[in-house]
Amino acid sequence: MKDFKDKVAVITGGASGIGLGMARAFAERGMKLVIADLDEAALESVTKTFRSAGVEAVGQLCDVSQHEQIQSLADLAVDTFGGVNVLCNNAGVGIPTATHNMKLKDWKWIIDVDLWGPIYGVEVFLPLIEAQGEGHINSTSSMAGMIAARRMGAYNVAKHGVIALMASLERELRARRSPVTSSVLCPGPINTNISANSVQFRPSVAKPKPDGPKAGQMGAEIQAMLEKGMQPDEVGALVADAIENDRFWVLTHPRWTKTVQKQLDAMNNDQSLTKA
Repeated sequence: MKDFKDKVAVITGGASGIGLGMARAFAERGMKLVIADLDEAALESVTKTFRSAGVEAVGQLCDVSQHEQIQSLADLAVDTFGGVNVLCNNAGVGIPTATHNMKLKDWKWIIDVDLWGPIYGVEVFLPLIEAQGEGHINSTSSMAGMIAARRMGAYNVAKHGVIALMASLERELRARRSPVTSSVLCPGPINTNISANSVQFRPSVAKPKPDGPKAGQMGAEIQAMLEKGMQPDEVGALVADAIENDRFWVLTHPRWTKTVQKQLDAMNNDQSLTKA
C-alpha cells in the first residue's frame, strides 16, 4: 500500500507502547485513526492529543478476546470513516510463569488475547479491507514466536500461533490475488509498559499464587530489558515502512534471527534443542 493519506487505520492496544507508536507513524502519513485499548484514561488522553494536532481520530474500549467487541470496533470504523484500510492486531499480554505452574485460566487468558484477538481481527476486518480494494493487516507476534524461552509458555505458544496465522494468511491472499497484503511484527525488547499492563488487566479469577523467586526475578529482568529497548515510535515507523514496501517480516532486532538459525542448524544436525 503506497498511499496512506486519508486512509483509515485501526490499531488495537493503541493507547500506549508499540500501538501508540504505530498510531503516530500512521498519523504522520495522513491517516485517520481508530484506536482501541482497555485503558480508558490513556485512550481518552491519546485520542484527545491526536485531535488537538488535527488528526481525525476516535477511540473505543475493546477487549480483543471478545469477538463481539472486535465487531463493535469494526462498526465504529465504518460508521465514522466509511471503511478500513489497515488493521494492526497489536494488543497483547504476558506473565512470566513456569509452564507446570501456570493455571489453565491463565493459559486461556493469554491465548485469548494474544492469539484469538488477531484471529478475530482477521475474520472481522479482512472483508471490510478487501471491499476498499486496497489494504493491509499486520499482527504483532514477538521473537518469542520463533524461539520459546523458559517461563513464558503461554506467551510463546500464542506468539508462535500469530506467526502461523499471518504466514498462512499471506500465502492465501497471494494465491487468490487479493488486493490486501499482510505482515507480522516480531519485536525484541521495546520500551513499553506491557508488563505493568498485563498485571493491571489480568482477570482477578486468573491470578495465581506467586511462582517463586525465580519468576519474580525473571519478571524484573524482563522489565529492565524492555526499559533499555527500542522506542515504540521507531517500531511504528518500521511497521509503516513495511506496509509501504510490501514486506512480510517486520524485525526490530534482525541480529536476533541468528538464534533462530542456530536452532534450525541444531534441528538438522542432531535434532537437539538449543538454549533460547
